[in-house]
Amino acid sequence: MENKENTHIKLKRNMESRHLFMISLGGVIGTGLFLSSGYTIHEAGPIGTILAYGIGAIVVYLVMLCLGELSVAMPETGSFHVYADRYIGPGTGFTVAILYWLTWLWSALFMAVIFISNALSVKFFAETEFWFSSIKVIAIVLFIVVGFLAIFGIIPIKGTTHAPLFSNLVKDGLFPRGFKAVFTTMLTVNFAFSGTELIGVTAGETKDPGKNIPRAIHTTLLRLVIFFIGSIVVMSALIPWQKAGVSQSPFVLVFNSIGLPFAGDLMNFVVLTAILSAANSGLYASTRMLWSLANEGMIPIKYAKTNSHNVPMLALCLSMIGGIFALVSSVVAASTVYLVLVSISGLAVVIVWMAIALSEINFRKQFLKDGHKLSELKFKTPWYPIVPWAAFIMSLLSCVLIVFDPNQRSALFYMIPFLILCYGVYYGKEYLKKRRVVNND
Repeated sequence: MENKENTHIKLKRNMESRHLFMISLGGVIGTGLFLSSGYTIHEAGPIGTILAYGIGAIVVYLVMLCLGELSVAMPETGSFHVYADRYIGPGTGFTVAILYWLTWLWSALFMAVIFISNALSVKFFAETEFWFSSIKVIAIVLFIVVGFLAIFGIIPIKGTTHAPLFSNLVKDGLFPRGFKAVFTTMLTVNFAFSGTELIGVTAGETKDPGKNIPRAIHTTLLRLVIFFIGSIVVMSALIPWQKAGVSQSPFVLVFNSIGLPFAGDLMNFVVLTAILSAANSGLYASTRMLWSLANEGMIPIKYAKTNSHNVPMLALCLSMIGGIFALVSSVVAASTVYLVLVSISGLAVVIVWMAIALSEINFRKQFLKDGHKLSELKFKTPWYPIVPWAAFIMSLLSCVLIVFDPNQRSALFYMIPFLILCYGVYYGKEYLKKRRVVNND
């Protein structure tokens, strides 16, 4: 019998196919593309950046293939934390959830809008994110189309009388800062791709996950190539790699070079929309992670309680407080606390990807060991175990290789003790729980 207590810790499947498709499409298009891509172009050069984003797209697709099998077989909210808990270990599951919860930071100016979007209902959130993502997707398509028209001289570039074509891509050699830069920028590239795994987080609230999740996953590689590689080619062809950076969006630089009226202001609006979208989906993801931790009994069950709109309001409020803390730290402790949070966030997504790949490896072994047949799986990760092991190793390398980049090396030094702390908190809590049980007996 289902009592009233249980009905208020469940989430409903209110996300439709179009919501999931646009969230999976737009979730990955954020500040990583609109702003950080300039840093990557500046560090790795045009060809190096295209190669880095190409490798990153393959890594993400491999991870998504792993997540696809897991999510369709077990459509759980906060999915990869639950999978890590079951198929790697509870300490790892707890750590993955905390890492993902900390990944998302946002701006105070729009906190009320973001909070309301998440607080009303999952359907309202999905609808809001659908339109946020639509704006980003339309802007990227227009950027690529206009960019290629400028590359081939159909739209003139200010100060030039000829079509630039692709000369900027190789003018200073294939790798002006060395081939090593391709790999040292991989963490930035992977962070730019973060958000694709939101498909897994939404699995527990998606209608017909067995049909809709595979459909979204199968388009992952294609959309990453079109939107990211296409944009990078346009940027690199139209602006010298030395001028790219993070002080101004390379998208704005391109439109300014073309001389389109108000194009720079329009792109600034799109960048703002991207930040709002990232914050909106980030708050959703971090809230569901807390709900999942409570639902699995790792933190008090009160954080899994949902209101009449099926929103875990207490988990939402706590996640909001975490965001406010991150924002305040960016103002009053930019060189200490905030730097640590940003460093942890950068590596957290990649570690989550590693956990997804390892969970898939162990899930498939356990599934067959329990007497099941592969034909029972509605979605199978192809080329098992090559795909999950490739996803795991490539993600691991992107973490390790940043040791060669002095600008990002500190991220490892912050992350390692933080991981130890997370495991220590979990197992310390479990030890105290067992001691209480023994004492009560």
